[in-house]
Amino acid sequence: MVGIKPTDLPPTVAVKFFGAGTAACFADLVTFPLDTAKVRLQIQGESTAASGSAVVKYRGVFGTITTMVRTEGARSLYNGLVAGLQRQMSFASVRIGLYDSMKQFYTRGSEKANIVTRLLAGCTTGAMAVAFAQPTDVVKVRFQAQARQSDGLKRYNGTMDAYRTIARDEGVRGLWKGCMPNITRNAIVNCAELVTYDIIKELILKYDLMTDNLPCHFTAAFGAGFCTTIVASPVDVVKTRFMNSTAGQYSSALNCTLTMLTKEGPTAFYKGYKNYAVNYYLYRTW
Repeated sequence: MVGIKPTDLPPTVAVKFFGAGTAACFADLVTFPLDTAKVRLQIQGESTAASGSAVVKYRGVFGTITTMVRTEGARSLYNGLVAGLQRQMSFASVRIGLYDSMKQFYTRGSEKANIVTRLLAGCTTGAMAVAFAQPTDVVKVRFQAQARQSDGLKRYNGTMDAYRTIARDEGVRGLWKGCMPNITRNAIVNCAELVTYDIIKELILKYDLMTDNLPCHFTAAFGAGFCTTIVASPVDVVKTRFMNSTAGQYSSALNCTLTMLTKEGPTAFYKGYKNYAVNYYLYRTW
């Protein structure tokens, strides 16, 4: 009607769920090859330590991708894509879709939310999302780690076969293997991102290095991402190895951590770090 301004209604929870999941799926399509290469690098030290061989198959971001394309074909870069998209639709939908609602819950309906409230909301929705989407993450990682064998045999023949096989051989709990390391990694990422971003931005403004504009925000975000990947990478490596492990290989995530430290040294916790960092920046930018 003339003279009546339309009311700006906030998006519903359903719209937030669908929008967050869809956007995350598009981002995953772009960054998935880097994520697959990261997984191969992270588990490479594990197989080397177990066999006692010093042969290194994968080297660096592009070296890993090139080797995979040459030996397994370009499609190998998207091993586990179906499970990856399932993960994004479930994980991102819950983590992002419920964030505002959880923030309002902690502030009791107030619009003002300090950094502690944002951390609590981010960690809570992140833990809920991980617990909900963990089976899809386990299957995704196992497909990404599954290299083509000379005899043509595969660990799993398809996404649904992977769910069934894991549940049959390792029990239903096998689908939630590595859930706690995953929740820990998510909490570290949330806390490190928010805290370091605010600290870097405040320092930039305090010493008049920049004004409060787009370059300032970009610099703060870049620095926060660098700090976040350094802190979160060790947990990400443990999470990947533990989720990909066979039954009885590790008794717990802590046992996986100690095994890595004693057999491969501290540098093992940064296997695939460059891939992890590049993938992180691309995913956040998208």
